[in-house]
Amino acid sequence: MNRKTRAMSAATVAVLVALADGISYGFDIMDATGLPSGTVYPILARLASRGLAESDWEDPLVPRAEGRPARKYYRITAAGRSALATERERFRALGLPLPRLA
Repeated sequence: MNRKTRAMSAATVAVLVALADGISYGFDIMDATGLPSGTVYPILARLASRGLAESDWEDPLVPRAEGRPARKYYRITAAGRSALATERERFRALGLPLPRLA
């Protein structure tokens, strides 16, 4: 299988499920999936590089006023929703439960 059609890991599917549910901030994705940062952030980078997710930095005035670093927010793309639908079908066909959010 090539990179575009290769089956996704359960962790990648869990991150896509979180994005599809509207969870957009990395730490919130970690909380929802139970996955560590060393797993979540590389997955988000791969999803973005494949066009399955996209991201934007928040307005820099907000974190400055709150005295914290800027946050990057992620969202699933139409291609990501399509890929998630394909993965849901694959999980169903294999008799596997779809990764659930915590």
